[in-house]
Amino acid sequence: QVQLVESGGGLVQAGGSLRLSCAASGADFAMPLMGWYRQNPGNQRELVGAIATSGYTHYGESVKGRFTLSRDGRKNIIYLQMTNLKPEDTAVYYCSAERGDDDYWGRGTQVTVSF
Repeated sequence: QVQLVESGGGLVQAGGSLRLSCAASGADFAMPLMGWYRQNPGNQRELVGAIATSGYTHYGESVKGRFTLSRDGRKNIIYLQMTNLKPEDTAVYYCSAERGDDDYWGRGTQVTVSF
């Protein structure tokens, strides 16, 4: 069974940086698409960005130019480098992976950006 494990969340001041990691275990194939979403209580889950095995990336409008995705496709590991963080980036960040009709989610990691 595929499991996603996130790491790297925490507390940072506005303008600072954090790097999140997500590793997918239990898959003997490369996940075609992996990415990150974020959510605050009472709000819908929002796409942060996604990356394909080809390296193609897509970002949500609110993070373009500040966040960068990368991946080690052979190991199904992705990284989210977040820079120039803003208080509105505060959320629980969830790793996701998709393969065909199947999608998988991590448990989430908290990112808090203070003023």
